[in-house]
Amino acid sequence: MLQGKRAVITGSTSGIGLGIAAALAVQGCSVMLNGLGDPDRIEQQRQHLEQRSGVTVRYHGADMTRPEEIRDLMRAAVEQLGGVDILVNSAGIQHTAPVEAFPPATWDAIIAINLSASFHTIRAAVASMRGNGWGRIINIASVHGLVGSANKAGYVAAKHGLVGLTKVVALENAGSGITCNAICPGWTRTELIEPQIAARAQAHGGDLEAGGRDLLAEKQPSKQFVTIDQLGQCTLFLCSDAAAQVTGATLAVDGGWTAQ
Repeated sequence: MLQGKRAVITGSTSGIGLGIAAALAVQGCSVMLNGLGDPDRIEQQRQHLEQRSGVTVRYHGADMTRPEEIRDLMRAAVEQLGGVDILVNSAGIQHTAPVEAFPPATWDAIIAINLSASFHTIRAAVASMRGNGWGRIINIASVHGLVGSANKAGYVAAKHGLVGLTKVVALENAGSGITCNAICPGWTRTELIEPQIAARAQAHGGDLEAGGRDLLAEKQPSKQFVTIDQLGQCTLFLCSDAAAQVTGATLAVDGGWTAQ
């Protein structure tokens, strides 16, 4: 379906980003991975994905708090893959604390990685996409881009901003062949939320599964975690011809969270 397309996926050495990278690669899309982690493990992931899918898979370790490194990531994608047709902004960090106890440096890092980084990647990708008359920009926002939760000021502010950025980019590129959409997952079992599950597990003698059930019961009516594979399939839909007129949209994949 995406044979010959080229994709950059930020935050793709683990979790949702890695799952989306795999989904794109299996459909014939060359991929530029990005993220943090053990270099040997990342190289093993890169090789495995390349061998499994038969497409070119590269890696760039840009720090998403540094605009100059983000620009270098996007240049490397053009040089090593031949261009950028698909951009998935998935990099993100989380911290929970009341506003009065929220560390300013942590606030700055969350805004930089969860919001500003997407501005920088989009800014670099749009010109190339316009030249080709085709492009897909997919921002992995969150249900917290649509609603708020206590103790998550940085994350909620950044994700609401990302939803707004999505709409502006969609309007600026309407009719050009470029779409820009946001996927807004509910609770998804990734490293990002494991600390929240562990905190709730303390009330159950350290039982992580019970902690996970508590987390789901509070917000997500389905009482089931969203899966990484489901988010990969949603990404493929937004990259398909069927979604050519889907732009500026927020796709809530949240087990009914925002229906309440």
